[in-house]
Amino acid sequence: MKKLTTILLYAALSLVAMAMLFPLFWMLLISLKEQPHAAFNLAELVFSPYTTQHYREMLTSDTFGVYLANSLFVAGAVTLGNVVFCLLCGYAFARKEFRGKQLLFLTVLGVMMIPPHVVMIPLYRMMVQFGWINSYLSLILPWLVTPFGIFLVRQYVQGIPADVEDAARIDGANEWYILVRVVMPLCKPVLVVLALYTFLSQWNAFLFPFLFTNDLEHRTLTVALAFFHGKQTVEWANLMASASIAALPIIALFLVFQRQIIQAMTIGALKE
Repeated sequence: MKKLTTILLYAALSLVAMAMLFPLFWMLLISLKEQPHAAFNLAELVFSPYTTQHYREMLTSDTFGVYLANSLFVAGAVTLGNVVFCLLCGYAFARKEFRGKQLLFLTVLGVMMIPPHVVMIPLYRMMVQFGWINSYLSLILPWLVTPFGIFLVRQYVQGIPADVEDAARIDGANEWYILVRVVMPLCKPVLVVLALYTFLSQWNAFLFPFLFTNDLEHRTLTVALAFFHGKQTVEWANLMASASIAALPIIALFLVFQRQIIQAMTIGALKE
């Protein structure tokens, strides 16, 4: 019975994996076809001629390179800011005592409960008043620190024994040295998870980049794909090729850091 249960479990997991991977397979398949709209069924689509022409067209396009560079720059800057500022705030909430600490932390938890669409109009008016529309400032500064990142780092730091930091203080280390050379290396798993989560969120962000940018110079890749779809509704192969290129950084990041992600989840599951 135990062996049969294991077989059924793996079979069910295989079906779920296939269902989740099928959209990705479909996207790659259409992007590699000369005329995907000419196929009437899946068999014709699979066995029709393949080509990499659509990828070459996208990669050699001047505007596509600008959109890709904008997405990389914005997502990278926001990710770096979250790692630095969330570590500072999370460490302060976990280890330091100061006036209004509980109130501030409750405020952070309260902000986590507010849907982002609620602040859409006030944030847009703020960007207009600051003159940040069609600039990288509107795409980066509002997201440099997130309440989720603060909460995540704070919970992780609380699970680290304080004796490690006390030993460093006895040896004469100052607070910055303890944070950078002692606490930060111990927080590497959770910082990797935070960085991946932030990069993924910013790379796939559409609503606020769509609201804050109107020109081609600052438009990100996700917004550009929506406009591309509106202008060339029949060019599904080019659209799928662009989407495939946009998905590559996320897949590469997961393949490189999958061990750290699993390690962070395992450590978090064992903590009280």
